[in-house]
Amino acid sequence: MITLTKEDGPADLDGVTHLSIGVSWDPTAGSSGGLMGKLRRKTGTDLDLIAIAMQGADPVRLAGLDSLDPMGNGSLVHSGDNMTGHGAGDDETVTVEFARIPPNITSIVFVAAAYKKGSSFQKARNISFKVYDATGGSSQQVADIWPSLLTQDNGCAVAKAVRAGGSWKLEVINVTGKIKQGDEYSLMRFAVSK
Repeated sequence: MITLTKEDGPADLDGVTHLSIGVSWDPTAGSSGGLMGKLRRKTGTDLDLIAIAMQGADPVRLAGLDSLDPMGNGSLVHSGDNMTGHGAGDDETVTVEFARIPPNITSIVFVAAAYKKGSSFQKARNISFKVYDATGGSSQQVADIWPSLLTQDNGCAVAKAVRAGGSWKLEVINVTGKIKQGDEYSLMRFAVSK
């Protein structure tokens, strides 16, 4: 297992036919103790993993939020919305089957966002991204990506899968920024800039 960073440069995905990226987080009460702290931990916070399929610099499909199979062919599939961060393992996952991605798609940007009103990175801790090689039907974790938690932003472009001729590469972006909560256009503009 390795921890991928921006400094590592793009990782070759030769031989990887199915790639999954999962995000997990733990709810936190922040500085609240007592009853308020228990309530905040119980309700958790809603972070979202979103994959945006790009045609050059133009976002054309989005997996996440309420869109689980935006291509309609199973090539880019989101696991569904976890609204609390409760539970073991990954809270949300996006799986890519590279052979079925339409040829006009040049990259896929993976974004973690506190997208819905009232959610924030500050209400979550231990945010982690896991990269899985799901080739052959079983998922094996091959890498971690650990974003910086020192941010007041509510969006993090985590990584990007980029088409390179007949194969794909995965590069870590790990850049944060502001997304207007609940505004899909703002989310798209954020992905385009990465």
